[in-house]
Amino acid sequence: MKIKRSFLGSVALLALAAGAAQAQDMPFEVGEGDFQWDGYTAFADEYDLSGQTVEITGPWTGNEKAKVDVVFRYFEEATGANVNYSGSDSFEQDIVISARAGTAPNLAVFPQPGLAADMARQGLLTALPDDTADWVSENFSAGDSWVDLSTYEGPDGESHVYGLFYRVDLKSLVWYSPIAFDEMGYEIPETMEELKELTQQIVDDGGTPWCIGLGSGAATGWPATDWVEDLMLRTQEPSVYDQWVSNEIPFNDPAVVEAVEEFGWFVRNDDFVQGGAQAAATTDFRDSPNGLFSVPPECYMHRQASFIPAFFPQNVELGADADFFYFPAYEEKDLGTPVLGAGTLFSITKPSEATDAMLEYLKLPIAHELWMAQDGFLTAHAGVNPEVYATDAQRAMGEILANATTFRFDASDLMPAEIGAGAFWTSMVDYVTGASAEDVTAAVQSRWDSIR
Repeated sequence: MKIKRSFLGSVALLALAAGAAQAQDMPFEVGEGDFQWDGYTAFADEYDLSGQTVEITGPWTGNEKAKVDVVFRYFEEATGANVNYSGSDSFEQDIVISARAGTAPNLAVFPQPGLAADMARQGLLTALPDDTADWVSENFSAGDSWVDLSTYEGPDGESHVYGLFYRVDLKSLVWYSPIAFDEMGYEIPETMEELKELTQQIVDDGGTPWCIGLGSGAATGWPATDWVEDLMLRTQEPSVYDQWVSNEIPFNDPAVVEAVEEFGWFVRNDDFVQGGAQAAATTDFRDSPNGLFSVPPECYMHRQASFIPAFFPQNVELGADADFFYFPAYEEKDLGTPVLGAGTLFSITKPSEATDAMLEYLKLPIAHELWMAQDGFLTAHAGVNPEVYATDAQRAMGEILANATTFRFDASDLMPAEIGAGAFWTSMVDYVTGASAEDVTAAVQSRWDSIR
């Protein structure tokens, strides 16, 4: 790398650019606001990549592409390099084809680690430097979890870190109406034991605790798999969860049966679910939270991921009419505060000096804060300033991630498609409508055995 310019010179040039012609694609003026600019200006002083280009492809299109382009624009201004990002709805197919043909871009943004692991084994990804694992462990909340999720076997059978996680999605949430809770005097539960007590208290008070909908067209059943995955993390050590995902333990292992039956405690009691268990199996997941907002409430709680407000009635205001809390862990099991979710990771598909610099840039808090400030972004980076989050809701979700002791990816996304997006879905519908946990988990394992 080359020394680019003095500290003061870089700040002056950056501020000038931000305030003039590039104001539209550099919407935050360097040195102002709650952003952590010190690391950015030091980075700008360190790198001169003029004339170099970083080619990147990933799943972000439309509005999301516009937001990440802002993040990349600040990298361009700091280094003099060009960044060409192309988003694709068929990213998973495109990246495999281009990598095998030798025409891959420098970086690929994987929406889940399964494909990245497959490409690493095939020798289509370049391992990150050996100190990356230590850096992630020290600088990410639940850092060891993120190291585990980005460590794969290479073609030589040796394990290395092959990706740097960036944007995170959060699933371990329970949505509720603050107005309805206040009217009944209900407190936010801090443990799973308290959540179960609240569930029974709502019934005793004449209400219905849960709105649950598993319907999703051809994907019916997937919301139930999220419940089971969250409960696996709350009843078993993370290592057991990992063994389940990889089928090192069978799908009908007692640990899995226990998690399914814990889900059943909530969903198979007709008093606990709006319309009863049979209705839960057929209600569309997009319609299921509506009961939170009826008067009187048709249900009081809804466990669903961070995206669900997109399906709330139009007049519902987040923070006033709707809010959320962390889907809590069991106090008695002492398994910390596990979080279920998803996330995107950057991996090297074609090394270069500018590519290495981009990964160093993505380690900076500012590379996360620039999207945080635009909304629709969560990060596990422990060094970011939470005040930069665009909304109170995003900030509260960021706090849940910051407090996580374990993070695990959605299990069904990591299993073979015929299991995670097939047998697991349908078996959960069978369970909700009356089949035993032992029978449905055995059926999934039988299907897994048939595809080996």
